[in-house]
Amino acid sequence: MKVPVVIMRGGTSKGVFLNFEHMPTDRLLWEDFLLDIMGSPDRRQIDGLGGANSLTSKAAIIKKSDLEGIDVEYTFAQISIENQLVDFKGNCGNISSAVGPYAIEQGLVPAQEPLTTVKILNTNTQKVIIAEVEVENGQVKTEGSCSIPGVPGTGSPIYLSFTRAEGAVTGKLFPTGNPIDMIQTSKGSIPISIIDVANPLVFVKAQDIGLIGNELPHDYSQEKLQELEEIRSIAAEMCGFANRADATKKSPAVPKMTIVAPPMDYVDVTGIERKVSDMDFVIRMMSMQKPHQALAITGAICATAGAFLKDTILSDIVTVHQEVLRLAHPAGIMQTKVDLLAGHISAIKVVRTARTILEGYVHTKRNYELVYS
Repeated sequence: MKVPVVIMRGGTSKGVFLNFEHMPTDRLLWEDFLLDIMGSPDRRQIDGLGGANSLTSKAAIIKKSDLEGIDVEYTFAQISIENQLVDFKGNCGNISSAVGPYAIEQGLVPAQEPLTTVKILNTNTQKVIIAEVEVENGQVKTEGSCSIPGVPGTGSPIYLSFTRAEGAVTGKLFPTGNPIDMIQTSKGSIPISIIDVANPLVFVKAQDIGLIGNELPHDYSQEKLQELEEIRSIAAEMCGFANRADATKKSPAVPKMTIVAPPMDYVDVTGIERKVSDMDFVIRMMSMQKPHQALAITGAICATAGAFLKDTILSDIVTVHQEVLRLAHPAGIMQTKVDLLAGHISAIKVVRTARTILEGYVHTKRNYELVYS
């Protein structure tokens, strides 16, 4: 059978966008359906739309909402490359940046010039994201001068505001109840912070795990990646997602492993020299047990919140002087802006770009009964 599909780049990720009406009627078949169209499990994803990388093995399911104050409901799916697994636990901020343009282009939200505001409910986290999308001549504007690290060229800016994002997956700002926990690993005892804002992340200081903090994706040995996954698996158990022995298979996407360090000079993956004066802290993330080539948006949101919170791993190394934070990642520097209300974070905003790459049909290997056919 063939199913209507749109392939979009959102920020530094790329994914398959599907209208809810073109998903299987039986929700229990969603996993099989997404694995089918992406060509998983297969490390090359040669028989599907997947790009053989966790950043390009993603899907977004969009539905026009009947909820008051919400335009569209959006479900994010991280499709495993090598395992028979689709993870629906968390959200992807980069893919979120393409939801607004998709909704406008597909007629789910009327286009309003010069800026269309799209209110999005992410069903994974039950949190609201507000997207501001530039519109010109009744169409989503894609050309512009906005550039983001990790994406060649420039585009029209898309502003994303994550509002009241605490406890997105676990229901708690600190899933363990503590800003810092001491854990015992095979390498010894280390402090970690597990914070759930937009997505749950587990933070460690680079110096506590034998790293400098300015490492690039190709600098991690297999032994170091296994050490990081051990820490992440322990944190997954502490969040109640899975036993540590099963965390890699049962909860591979959350919590996300994150390494932080004080500002330092480094050369990014594009060869640009980044200076201490241009950043507030250095951050490195893992994505599905591999080093992230840039920085997940939900990771940036969570890390920003962690810097403003008291007594966390991040607050130990970040001195907050203003409402804009500069996060130095492997592909460059990302800025986030915090909206404070009575001294508390009400929203965190980031700037992304996105565009449609392909619109057409994907042919599945088996037949499914769809919501609308």
